[in-house]
Amino acid sequence: MPVANPEAFAFLAARRSHPAKAFVVGAATPDRAALEPILAAALRVPDHGKLEPWRLIVLRGASLRRLGELAAALGADAEMAAKGRAIYDTSGLAVAVISSPKEQPKVPEVEQRASAHALCLNLVNAAEAMGWGACWLTGWPAHDARWAQQAFGCTETERVAGIVHIGTVGAEAPDRPRPDLIRVVEWRDV
Repeated sequence: MPVANPEAFAFLAARRSHPAKAFVVGAATPDRAALEPILAAALRVPDHGKLEPWRLIVLRGASLRRLGELAAALGADAEMAAKGRAIYDTSGLAVAVISSPKEQPKVPEVEQRASAHALCLNLVNAAEAMGWGACWLTGWPAHDARWAQQAFGCTETERVAGIVHIGTVGAEAPDRPRPDLIRVVEWRDV
């Protein structure tokens, strides 16, 4: 019989991301000593073949503003530029997760990319478990190859899997409606 961990299950059953808009601008973010254990926990991600098909970039202050400026410069119109810039103008700390697949025939690229996305969720969960607010965002800049290359030095095979913003949560935002199991789960016994 499995040994349950009710505390961990309760955390996961109630887990949610905190919208970056709910973070207190200028409030505390984890310092390096507080962030390193969060990163170490996040890196305990499924990684077929132990390839480490990802890399992380920790961003603070001016480096975040530069990302916003770059997004604004690459935006096709004023609305797109403003939307691309907004989160970087107010964020105090973010971790960019770069999907960086390795040449390995036994581990398909799709599984390596899935590992990077799993790392994003692990990072959100680890930060939230330590009491910080966290959210995994991308937005149009993350999917723009020019922005990814200029912002993070992404190669042709690398992609931005996500940018996880971590900060102090102000007022609790209401939780979003969750999927109804009856609608999304199919049971097959034979």
